[in-house]
Amino acid sequence: MTITLAEEIMLLSLDDESGSAQQRQAASWAVAGGILLELVLAGRVSVDGKFLEMTDTAPTGDPLLDSRTALIEPWLLRGRGRRRVTAWLTKDQPKAVTATLESLCARGVVVEEKHKALGMFPIRRYPEADGAVERELRDRLRAVVLDGAEPDVRTASLIALVHSAKLHRLAFPDSPRKQVVARMEEVAAGQWAAEGIRTAIRDMQAAMLVVTVAAITACV
Repeated sequence: MTITLAEEIMLLSLDDESGSAQQRQAASWAVAGGILLELVLAGRVSVDGKFLEMTDTAPTGDPLLDSRTALIEPWLLRGRGRRRVTAWLTKDQPKAVTATLESLCARGVVVEEKHKALGMFPIRRYPEADGAVERELRDRLRAVVLDGAEPDVRTASLIALVHSAKLHRLAFPDSPRKQVVARMEEVAAGQWAAEGIRTAIRDMQAAMLVVTVAAITACV
């Protein structure tokens, strides 16, 4: 089963048994960035420096991605067709996680469980229903990061997002952090895609760093 970059990041952040999200704040920014980067790879939007532009409004066939295109297009038009990437990530980040979880549920990868804390406060958890998807994902990441295999464009894009959001522990909880970080940085800077895609990913990483640092600072 092929899932989106955002869904892959979401899976990495969810505890398999309890279904609760780990490193919630950083993961939510990475999920929003994953949707946007997926649209870049699909040729629907472009990222040029600090700015986001719509390049094609044709449906991708993926409901998660097409729902974001439907939101980005009018948002950009209100900004005369060109607005900052950080502005979109800030706007979409609270909603991107919910949309991504709904997509994973629709695919049958996770299930939604509703509970009440203290008998009053609603809590949602998303334990795995199909563990094969995450196993394939983690095998692919291990092959590149720990075993030195050459990544394809999608795997390298995922690694770049995980690295920029500092989610190394989620992807490799039992591996030496220094080794993982060094290899992820190498992959993120590598020559594994066309220059336009690599430039877009670097710009996305820079935007994610800005919004992540700003969010963390605001909570201190």
